Amino acid sequence: MRIGFNPNKDTLNDDSEYFHQIIVPVYIPNEEDYFKDSLLILKNCLNSLFITSHSKTYFTVVNNGSCTSVIKYLNKLLKENIIQELIHTTNIGKLNAILKGVVGQKFKFVTITDADVLFLNNWQIATYDVFRNFKKAGVVCTTPSPKSFNDKTFNILFENMFSKKLRFTKVKNPKALSDFALSIENPDFYKKCHLKNNLTIINGKYKAVVGAGHFVATYRFDVFKFLDKSYSNYRLGGDSESTILDLPIIKKGLWRLSTENNYTNHMGNVIEPWMSEIINKQVDLSDHVFDYKFEDIRESKLGFWLKNIFFARLFNQRKVRQLFLRYKGLSKKDSIDY
Repeated sequence: MRIGFNPNKDTLNDDSEYFHQIIVPVYIPNEEDYFKDSLLILKNCLNSLFITSHSKTYFTVVNNGSCTSVIKYLNKLLKENIIQELIHTTNIGKLNAILKGVVGQKFKFVTITDADVLFLNNWQIATYDVFRNFKKAGVVCTTPSPKSFNDKTFNILFENMFSKKLRFTKVKNPKALSDFALSIENPDFYKKCHLKNNLTIINGKYKAVVGAGHFVATYRFDVFKFLDKSYSNYRLGGDSESTILDLPIIKKGLWRLSTENNYTNHMGNVIEPWMSEIINKQVDLSDHVFDYKFEDIRESKLGFWLKNIFFARLFNQRKVRQLFLRYKGLSKKDSIDY
């Protein structure tokens, strides 16, 4: 039986004071073997976020089937109002956990990050600078990678084929690239040519690196309005990231970019001294107002096919690719190795 009238019926939600959401999916099933240091790594990740993010940031953590000690830690953060949202679920997979964090919200930006990322000072400001200066930016990664220049970026390459704004420039922070390679146990991940040059798009004094990775990236929130797929069959990998995180960007005619400098470090699953050293150097960020209004960018079906299918196939031919790389500034040797 129901008596009376629910006072919330037909009442509009208040406008949120937050404009930037950060989603952190967490899967730590135990604290043994591979996961021995994972809770400490998670604490480093979140603490670095709390210090370096402005007060208009909305923190969403999705516990994707973690163990009791992790649940207690996350519950404490929610109880103390350090995070704004905590979702508990069984292990449904990384992308499905991310989707749970995206729905039911409305922000200008959403940052999706792995739980082993260490955030550095000014990462948000650097991210906003890319969005401000490149109206077609759909996603911005704060760890640039030269090897991402032709990963679902063919619309950028096609649209700027003959423009001097698209060219190879010196890598801003080669040490960060080497450190990332070491963090994934692959010191040879980048060749010498990658440590020297990366493909950038230039607007006046601002540069952005072409391409974006997945382990930490900030998206225009509106790209998630019309997802073709709301569920992934994979717990990790497969086509889940491509289908849910990448295709909405290029279907809308937007670009996948990275900051020129490095603003996030990959920690992996083992605690090392350099992590606490960086955290001790972090500073609180005061309120930051983002007053830029996104333009409504659209892409036709023909335009999508021409840039991302036809041109992509043409570009992936070895001779065409090398010719392009040389035209944009690489030496003949580097165009072969790149």
